[in-house]
Amino acid sequence: MTKQTSSDHSTTDRLSESAHESVDHIAKTAGKAEERIRHEAAYAQAHVKEAGQKTKERTEDTLQSISGFVRENPLMSVGLAFAAGSLLSALKRKP
Repeated sequence: MTKQTSSDHSTTDRLSESAHESVDHIAKTAGKAEERIRHEAAYAQAHVKEAGQKTKERTEDTLQSISGFVRENPLMSVGLAFAAGSLLSALKRKP
């Protein structure tokens, strides 16, 4: 082997080793980022699920409250519905 060939191989070996170290460092950093993203996604999913459950409970409570009011005050409920419909109709007619 000539001196030039030996020098070429050592340069290639150094560059290869440096590239491997860079790839290993990037993989380690990417792994940490992926882990953090997965953790945040799980937290967000749990938060959204909890918010959905609370919204469902509030909706059910509101519907029960309205149903109770209508049962206790049927004539007033019809009058309020008529007034709301008339108001909505009047607002829609205005340009």
